Amino acid sequence: MARLPRFVFTKRWIGLLVFALVVAATCVRLGIWQLHRLEQRRAFNAQVERGLAAEPVPLANLSGQADDAYRRVVVTGTYDVEHEVLWYGRALDGNPGSEVLTPLVETGGGSAVLVDRGWVPAALDTPPVAQAAPPEGEATVTGFLVPAAGAEVIDSAASGRSLTIRHADPGALRGWVPYELFPLAIQLQEQRPTQLGDLPSVVPPPELTEGPHLSYAVQWFTFATIALVGYVVLVRREVHERAEAGRTPETEAG
Repeated sequence: MARLPRFVFTKRWIGLLVFALVVAATCVRLGIWQLHRLEQRRAFNAQVERGLAAEPVPLANLSGQADDAYRRVVVTGTYDVEHEVLWYGRALDGNPGSEVLTPLVETGGGSAVLVDRGWVPAALDTPPVAQAAPPEGEATVTGFLVPAAGAEVIDSAASGRSLTIRHADPGALRGWVPYELFPLAIQLQEQRPTQLGDLPSVVPPPELTEGPHLSYAVQWFTFATIALVGYVVLVRREVHERAEAGRTPETEAG
């Protein structure tokens, strides 16, 4: 086994080694974190694919737990446009706007579910949106449940009427609507009777990609390798330079 040159035990070279090890360890940790994010993304994609591929079940069969997100459901009721709200800051095909969230009071019961009926342009910023009014009377909605995200009301009229929320989260309307809301909202896919006008535009399901996590992980692991290999290269270069200068690296500690 080749002996290490003595100069690597000096403060300067020990400092370089510690720096290389810290950089490598940090990069490896970040690479592992990106792989963890990739697994989370794959699990999310699998959940969405399973939910959207299944036949819709009656909403009453589910409890609205987090695991119910992206399950396809069907429910019948009457829209309560007086308690309609907007999910602001939602783009569709690059166009700014909002998504219209309207409670659907279930037929034969006192509960309701918040339905994301689709997208409207940013200019239509006051609910209820007359240009995107839902069908009158009883309607049957088919769609998938969307996860809640701890939404909060961000705008209110003096009367306390909620206007805009940050997410399709029924919890944001608790205490304002005069009925119990299902814990998860429905993103509408189909409706009977159908919408009369062009608005709101139905929002497609989330795009399923693995994102850049794998490539980022490879980059971080590459940086870790560069840090360690770079230290070895510097040591070898120093040995070579000392040899050319006539110094013996095994005995010279300078």
